[in-house]
Amino acid sequence: MNDQPAPDLEARLRQIGAERYHDKHPFHRLLHSGGCTPDQVRAWVINRYYYQSRIPMKDAAFMSRVEDPALRRAWRSRIEDHDGTAEQEGGIRRWLRLARGVGLDPDYVASTQGVLPATRFAVDAYVRYVRDQPLLQAVAASLTELFAPAIHEERIAGLLRHYDFANADTVSYFRHRLTEAPKDVAFGLSWVLEHATTPERADMAVAALVFKMDVLWAQLDALYAAYVTPALIPPGAWRPGEGMAR
Repeated sequence: MNDQPAPDLEARLRQIGAERYHDKHPFHRLLHSGGCTPDQVRAWVINRYYYQSRIPMKDAAFMSRVEDPALRRAWRSRIEDHDGTAEQEGGIRRWLRLARGVGLDPDYVASTQGVLPATRFAVDAYVRYVRDQPLLQAVAASLTELFAPAIHEERIAGLLRHYDFANADTVSYFRHRLTEAPKDVAFGLSWVLEHATTPERADMAVAALVFKMDVLWAQLDALYAAYVTPALIPPGAWRPGEGMAR
């Protein structure tokens, strides 16, 4: 049995991002170019919040299965990055500041009441995947963060250029991720390359990253269909005018 990582695994993982990362989705292109209406931006903020809020839950589920204290210690900062600490706010709180900036009631957004069904299904599927699949696949699924800094830089520039709500406060979530994501992904990639010691395990890692790409893409498909075209909002999902800040 080969006890070394497949030599082309990192290249395969990076190629998946080049082909499948959600920066290529029409909704993101619309958002970053200033083409979204205020309500389309609000729909994105509401639905993306559901994903953001479930990330620390996903990481907690992962850590509950990890027997290696070193891996738990390395992973723990991901929860603090999103939930915050006693001394510092986290990404979830910063996202709710963005929600207020676009005119939404942060309590409404945090309730997840208006989330699209497809968003909920996709994100919940990701949490279950990380909870239930082998650790290699659970870690490999997080490697979408390899490609996150570029989209955050593009998003910061696009929002500040095109939207009145955008300022240092409302884009602070994305600025923090410029330093948090590379730290996380450097560890995750090293761990996957170290543990994908056979062609079969390399294929497992590749399949996990493809799955996560599909989770991200599916969320934007739902958003585009509900609020751009054909603009068919499913029952129970947010409708313009609901959940606005007073």
